[in-house]
Amino acid sequence: MIEITRNALDPQPITASVRRDSNGAVVTFLGTTRRTSEGKTVLYLEYEAYEPMALKKLEGISQEVTSKWAIQDVAIVHRIGHLEIEDTSLVVAVASPHRKEAFEACHYVVNRIKEAVPIWKKELFEDGEVWVGCQSHQHSQAGTRA
Repeated sequence: MIEITRNALDPQPITASVRRDSNGAVVTFLGTTRRTSEGKTVLYLEYEAYEPMALKKLEGISQEVTSKWAIQDVAIVHRIGHLEIEDTSLVVAVASPHRKEAFEACHYVVNRIKEAVPIWKKELFEDGEVWVGCQSHQHSQAGTRA
């Protein structure tokens, strides 16, 4: 399951999609919207994506995991649009016969998404906003972040 959606994320069916009787370990990561960033109060987040490329990159990351760990069961769902504090923006679920590989692969997926997938996050504060993780797309009105 690889998906980008504007809908709220429910981790249960995403996690269930990777469960098999051959897997002894299921690791699920939830990326959630936090209240503070760099000492400032976050009001809400906006995520944008270049969806056709983002889906291709997510599929490629899933294939990387399949070849690197021989894991077949990977689910990645990223939410875009307006997110309130404590909303879930990302669910990654990885299942494998053993826990070590499931943990390693899940960690790898989350890091690769940050590195390679064209999904951008804008944090909105009372006194402005800042794009995070995409220096070429940064539109800070609250001061530039390094």
